[in-house]
Amino acid sequence: MSANTTRAKAIREITASSAVDGQLSEPLSEIWATDVFDLATMEEALSKNAFKAMKKTVQTGAPLDAAVADVVAAAMKDWALAKGAKFFSHIFFPMTNITAEKHDGFIVTNPEGKAITEFTGSVLIKGEPDGSSFPNGSLRMTNAARGYTAWDPTSPAYVMHTPNGATLMIPSVFMSWTGEALDKKIPLLRSNAAMDRAARRVLSLMGEVEIETLNSSCGAEQEYFLVDAHFANNRPDLLLAGRTVFGAAPPKGQEFDDHYFGAIPARVQVFMQDFEDKLYRLGIPAKTHHNEVAPGQFEIAPYFEAANVAADHQQLMMTVMKSTAKEHGFLCLLHEKPFAGVNGSGKHVNWSVGNATQGNLFDPGSTPHDNLNFLIFCGAVIRGVHLFGPLLRAVVASAGNDHRLGANEAPPAIMSVYLGDQLESVFADIKNGVTSASSDGGLMDLGLSQILPFERDPGDRNRTSPFAFTGNRFEFRAVGSGQSVSGPLVAMNTILADSLDWVADRLEVELAGTDQLAVAVATVLQEIMELHGSVIFGGDGYAEAWHVEAAERGLRNIPTTAEALPELMTPVVQELFERTEVLSRAELESRYEVYAEQYILSIGVEAALAAELARTVVYPAAMGYAADLARTLETGEQLGVAFDIGTLKSVAGTLDSMMVKVAALEEALETHLFDDTATHMAYCADTVVPLMSEIRTAADALELCVADEYWPLPKYREMLYIR
Repeated sequence: MSANTTRAKAIREITASSAVDGQLSEPLSEIWATDVFDLATMEEALSKNAFKAMKKTVQTGAPLDAAVADVVAAAMKDWALAKGAKFFSHIFFPMTNITAEKHDGFIVTNPEGKAITEFTGSVLIKGEPDGSSFPNGSLRMTNAARGYTAWDPTSPAYVMHTPNGATLMIPSVFMSWTGEALDKKIPLLRSNAAMDRAARRVLSLMGEVEIETLNSSCGAEQEYFLVDAHFANNRPDLLLAGRTVFGAAPPKGQEFDDHYFGAIPARVQVFMQDFEDKLYRLGIPAKTHHNEVAPGQFEIAPYFEAANVAADHQQLMMTVMKSTAKEHGFLCLLHEKPFAGVNGSGKHVNWSVGNATQGNLFDPGSTPHDNLNFLIFCGAVIRGVHLFGPLLRAVVASAGNDHRLGANEAPPAIMSVYLGDQLESVFADIKNGVTSASSDGGLMDLGLSQILPFERDPGDRNRTSPFAFTGNRFEFRAVGSGQSVSGPLVAMNTILADSLDWVADRLEVELAGTDQLAVAVATVLQEIMELHGSVIFGGDGYAEAWHVEAAERGLRNIPTTAEALPELMTPVVQELFERTEVLSRAELESRYEVYAEQYILSIGVEAALAAELARTVVYPAAMGYAADLARTLETGEQLGVAFDIGTLKSVAGTLDSMMVKVAALEEALETHLFDDTATHMAYCADTVVPLMSEIRTAADALELCVADEYWPLPKYREMLYIR
């Protein structure tokens, strides 16, 4: 039999195209935010009063007058038309991890039948997409289709250029006709407002007088894989599920650590340059890029921004990343675990809170033991993670992330807080009622005259921690690569708001009995440590001993989405969101239903793919090889040559075993009636996923046994290494 033509052709076409067509990147100063209707652009385009009003709204969230909206709309339209835009879109983020947009033309006709452009404040403020087909978790009946988008002036509008033209994109919220939040942005804005209210209470009690609006900030490190489109187009599982349901590990994986921070492949470098130039034009501050641990895996990290803008930019980044990769002949994979046996991809969310007057409240300064504002805010985070760890696990729950958490650099599914040696010592002293100066990291001096000494950080990093303090922020490392950062930010802002309100209540009591602020703060922090200090852990999160110790501390291990999502329905979580006015009970329940449905559908697609590929691709390939092998053995017998029949027996036995499991999986996928959503998710996790795993074990064994020329699916060694 000749070599598999499709796979062989893909390899030939990729390797034959050795030239890399790049172009010089334009200077950053000339392209930065050129396609963004930001404050700098508005200052030139608006009247002085209109600009002043917009600036106040953007920076503080102050209400905007409708008359100002008319002025802004006219200026925004003229600016967009000058950039070639004929359409505008209220872009929004429904309760999936996608971006939604409906394009409307600026065009209207006058009584004379002439075409003119029009864009008023009322059109800018409100849009009306058909909301019937977006998942709403039973918030609305099937026949109730009306949904509204509303302009969010705190996130800048921009023009998106594609080969088919330019469109003015207006970041918006999305709600039902009855006023419920149907998107990711409304809860994020509410959570930030709740955090601001609670933080102001605490800072006032701490003696602060001038307190500007507080905002959370976010910088999300985005990991991803690039696979040549020639290979990807021959992998139905990659195209439809974003991951390989079959695929044997290559002889060489990531064990040499030779890809991590290695020289970026020339073709990938050209993609990155093009991608980042597009980001710069959109005002997205891409700062770092590099090879990641797994072969074929890379990372891009933006500079931090206000959480709401950062969340919008994250969604935009994923969109631009995928489209730019396609232009360069790649498929960009944002699945958390596209390839078994190598690192998965996360999206480490760096999170802090602060304002213009008090600065970053997660910055300990050089003497954290004396920085009362920092200590009280850090203590509030410790309390929040301890009380609501299961919520944090739920907001990063997905079918993809279940493959990733707990292995290959991803943190375990046990929520704990890493503080580093210096801060852990400070909080231990607080718990023990001891006051001592904190130590710094000391001087790093290698004893080499040509290497200048430098100050070492006071604490190491811990990549096995899901929630780690990293100098002046917390890093939530459990977020999945393809997920929106809004859900995690909502959870972090909300648990912080709740803890700060608790802190404020306790401080009021303590300050009533003493005029010594430091004593009152120490008392509250000591109570936090006694009640919640068990969530602090600085050791190896991968170690089996930690799983045992965590259970003894009362910290739960929640390994699957089927176990994690029901945490959204617990009274403690429902009361948290109602108390902070971030989500009503109905809105929270709708999210549970939507996320559960997404999980069930994802498992269903993967399982159907596994069964189909096993029957129509793997089985025929292995049978063809077995038949040819049998004929060869028969010919050998006729010639009096005894060939080893072990390979044929192995292939036949593995094929038989695989098809038995395929039949079982197909039966499992037949329509079943479930009492509730949680039972359906549990069925997926406990019945469907294990059957898929068993089929994969057999299929991967066949890949390693069947002659290479018979195997039709592009292999890991090709997809991860050829580009």
